[in-house]
Amino acid sequence: MAILTQSGRAAIAQSVKDQVIHIAWGQGDADSDDSIGSEDPMQTTLKSEVGRRIVDGVVFCVGDDDGELITPTGRFSASEEPTNNLYIETTYDFEDASDHTIRELGLFVGTKTDPDLPVGQKYFLPANIIDPGILLLLEHSVPLIRTPATREKFCFVVTF
Repeated sequence: MAILTQSGRAAIAQSVKDQVIHIAWGQGDADSDDSIGSEDPMQTTLKSEVGRRIVDGVVFCVGDDDGELITPTGRFSASEEPTNNLYIETTYDFEDASDHTIRELGLFVGTKTDPDLPVGQKYFLPANIIDPGILLLLEHSVPLIRTPATREKFCFVVTF
């Protein structure tokens, strides 16, 4: 029987790390406000995307109870060597989706945006997206009511 080795998993993580990664957020299903919606592994898009941002940072990491990389699922330390874990973070700007309620997040690779947009643009509305790419990670959450007075930061560790 063939298995996927740790070094093979690190190679997959490296191939993802080498791509442009976006974190998209959406309004999701407003009928699920009383509970967190369940994630469907067959889902390929967000239900109601309002925008996406190129991630600020991607690093290999390892689990570490004293680590400086903190996520809702635990603490991690950065690794110079490739591992099967990627720590991914981004911080949205004050005006990004400032009038929406966010209930879903998605991590996408392979997004293609309109080539006529300004160089260096990091936040994209659905109308700016030519190809959404591949949905790598999906998370539903309790409603996050956006206001222009806050900057939302999201941190994930994706394990391959």
